[in-house]
Amino acid sequence: MTAGSPLWPRKIVLGDANVLYSRVLRDYLVYAADQGALSIRWSAEILDEVVEHLIENIASFTTEQATLLIRLLNQAYPQAHVEPTTAAHRKVRTLDLPDEDDRHVLAAAEADILCTDNIKHFPPEVMATLRIEALTADHLLARLVTQFPSKMLAAHRTAVASLTGATDASTIAALRRAKAPQTADLMEALLAAGS
Repeated sequence: MTAGSPLWPRKIVLGDANVLYSRVLRDYLVYAADQGALSIRWSAEILDEVVEHLIENIASFTTEQATLLIRLLNQAYPQAHVEPTTAAHRKVRTLDLPDEDDRHVLAAAEADILCTDNIKHFPPEVMATLRIEALTADHLLARLVTQFPSKMLAAHRTAVASLTGATDASTIAALRRAKAPQTADLMEALLAAGS
């Protein structure tokens, strides 16, 4: 790895709610951070949005579980919490965004990369003015698997070990369901090469 590589040095990645909502994508991002492949960030408002959607969409997911998830994430990754400043809110107030509700995401984006599966909500010209690259979870994770195969293999193994009953195959299948087929293909090939 040379200093000219796209993810060198380690990039700061802000996870959007639509990415952190997915257990497998969230696990891959935080365990990639554990391995030093990236530095993960989120805001309280982003995490609130994550658990709001989990409660709405998963009948068995309770408010108590939501509180626990937020507490565990912030305890495990205290450096990940970003508190947007007044200046940051002011900076994004005039940006031309397709969805006004996304301003809080950009206000928290003291990052190199915004990892979001709502790319269309963050137009390239807006992101260019902020000097932030917007990537889907699949694009970002595929890039990480390609550039940091041993770190991402370790992240994958941690993701599998952290979920009772999970296997390599079930985790790869979960990546595909989470709309990360490129990452799933690359990880499948990496696992096959290591067998």
